[in-house]
Amino acid sequence: MRRPVALLRRLRRARNGGLPLEKSPRYRTYRPVLFLLAIPLSAVATASEPVPAGLASGRTDLTPKDQARVLAVTRPTADFSKPEPFERMQGGAGTSEKDVNRDAFSQSSANITFEEEGTFKLGNALFRKNWVSSPSSTQASDGLGPLFNERACQNCHLKDGRGRPPEGGIGSTSMFLRLARDASNAEERAELADRKLLNFPDPVYGSQLQDLAVPGLKGEGRMRIVYTEEKVKLADGAAVSLRKPSYSIEDLAYGPLGPRTTLSPRLTPPMIGLGLIEQIAPADILAHADPDDRDGDGISGRPNIVRDELSGEITLGRFGWKAHTASIRQQAADAFARDVGISTPEVPRHWGDCTEAQKDCLAMPNGVQQRLGTAEAPPPVMDLVTFYSQNLAVPARRDLGEPEVLAGKKQFYEKGCVFCHTPKFVTMRGTANTAQAFQLIWPYSDFLLHDMGEGLADGQRVGQASGNEWRTPPLWGIGLTATVNGNSFYLHDGRARTLEEAILWHGGEGQKARDRFAAADAADRAALIKFLESL
Repeated sequence: MRRPVALLRRLRRARNGGLPLEKSPRYRTYRPVLFLLAIPLSAVATASEPVPAGLASGRTDLTPKDQARVLAVTRPTADFSKPEPFERMQGGAGTSEKDVNRDAFSQSSANITFEEEGTFKLGNALFRKNWVSSPSSTQASDGLGPLFNERACQNCHLKDGRGRPPEGGIGSTSMFLRLARDASNAEERAELADRKLLNFPDPVYGSQLQDLAVPGLKGEGRMRIVYTEEKVKLADGAAVSLRKPSYSIEDLAYGPLGPRTTLSPRLTPPMIGLGLIEQIAPADILAHADPDDRDGDGISGRPNIVRDELSGEITLGRFGWKAHTASIRQQAADAFARDVGISTPEVPRHWGDCTEAQKDCLAMPNGVQQRLGTAEAPPPVMDLVTFYSQNLAVPARRDLGEPEVLAGKKQFYEKGCVFCHTPKFVTMRGTANTAQAFQLIWPYSDFLLHDMGEGLADGQRVGQASGNEWRTPPLWGIGLTATVNGNSFYLHDGRARTLEEAILWHGGEGQKARDRFAAADAADRAALIKFLESL
């Protein structure tokens, strides 16, 4: 392999039509190469937000031989005549090859040990466990709420898959309203800049609307959605109806919301492959960032650099709709507190999301059992739930060699979808669990923030993510949504009822790809959808 500096000079001389490297269409392909070779971030792109040097300094876990292998296997393909090597196993060696049915997202990683399988099953039991209000004769199961959205993790992450909007008599427990405002003074702006907080909760209702409560309390209110239909004409004359949602809260039980509080609907995402995502090298994610659009393609992509609440360190956010959480354990602890009202050592709030303004809520008993620890969900519970969440397997691809699927894959590349939905990564060596170590995975996400336009904006800042920005969601498993969850609702709030609608909602940095899709003939559009359904 060439020396890094020599390669960089070579790339800068390799112009397309006289364009410098940063303006070349090949720049996106070469940028990850530069990171693998440990070329400093400053030599490749200028970040709008400071990135800790340790995150962007290249893959220190790889030998030169490994670097060459990773570079070769993650290079974007140009051959759409047949599947790529290992493409079927999109979750690496942990990919589930079991029968496709409603349990397709609930399988354990195929490469964990027999003993770990037992740990996975215990975690699954806790993930499904229904918590009850305090005091209770059950012991070790009380502590629910006092305000909450659901009694069990599984009730939100339906079959470990995607949630749905509250429609047709179905409750809102798999879709939430996040409540937050931006900074209002210099002191608050300093807290955000120091990453002590992601944003500021509503002064009365906290960071999330809880529609349920234990006996003796009222739920905070109910989400209300009003849809209007908007017709979109495609280039060949076909018409697609997009439904545009408007959100409000009915029956507020504790007075009005703060005047600057914004509402952000969040559908619960699928749980598959989280442990693999956690083990993608930060430098490999940052390699795809182009916050100042140096290559001029209209795609920026920037990281949400956050403070890891567990370690206190500044690091890369990669989980959540706004890439605002650094680890699976933190994600689980936040969900326990907000969704179920259960305290953990990581988030020791025995009264969940209750605020100082909700005195009756704070006066309710909690479920701490001193003989078990100082939290309602003590460390062993968090260990098991975290392990379970880290080891839910990604299902194997289907029909990937079919001509229409291959044609759709080509459309996916040619229309520019891969600029944000990065097909593949190789996870780090030396991971805590060898099941996730050095795996070729196909998540189809760059895990960066992108401005998706006013149509999808929620107006809510989360860390460095603006009200227009969303993390690119992984696409693996998306073709099994209807099989697992019995519905086909997509995007952060489930407004899209089909994959076609989801594509047509793309704006901002996704506008060009969306317009190319809209301009394509029916056969090419159908092929692209067929490709997505094979993931």
